[in-house]
Amino acid sequence: MFGKNIKAAAAVALVSFVAQPSNVAAQTEAPAAAGNNAFSVNETHGDWIVLCSQAEAKQICLMTQQQRKNDTKQLVIAAEISTDQNDQIRGTIILPFGLQLAAGVTVQVDDGVVSNPSPFATCLPTGCIVQVLLDAPTLQTLRGGSNVKLVAKAHDSGQNVLLGLSLKGFSTALDRLVALSK
Repeated sequence: MFGKNIKAAAAVALVSFVAQPSNVAAQTEAPAAAGNNAFSVNETHGDWIVLCSQAEAKQICLMTQQQRKNDTKQLVIAAEISTDQNDQIRGTIILPFGLQLAAGVTVQVDDGVVSNPSPFATCLPTGCIVQVLLDAPTLQTLRGGSNVKLVAKAHDSGQNVLLGLSLKGFSTALDRLVALSK
């Protein structure tokens, strides 16, 4: 469990640094420096960003979407999708503090079926983390959707807190992520 939290924290750090608005660029790949295999990707696909970075001879790629408050730039929600060592596709959702952790988070694509609650894995300084395995039927639903609705419960009032993500560009970003992860 501790190893998963470190991996999630590393992904959060990568996205927090690379996906800042001033660093986002469309369709860019940094050339490899002479004599090493440095590689980085920062591509925009609709509302999703595909990022790759070289870390200790290992390439790490993910696709992400972040939403921040306009006035404070505080992170409201972030979603990161990556492949694991078994080529399975996993999602990490980072949500704000102040939610009932025991209640988990439900997910709904457009007006489709509401999922069973997914549990929070941990909370880090950037927010509270929910990790999910994205199987083929779930990915197909996401590819065909327009928006994802996430519902959690407010810690203080118990009222539903609705957060959303756009699926604009999801399919092309996922295809690119899978291609880069091979």
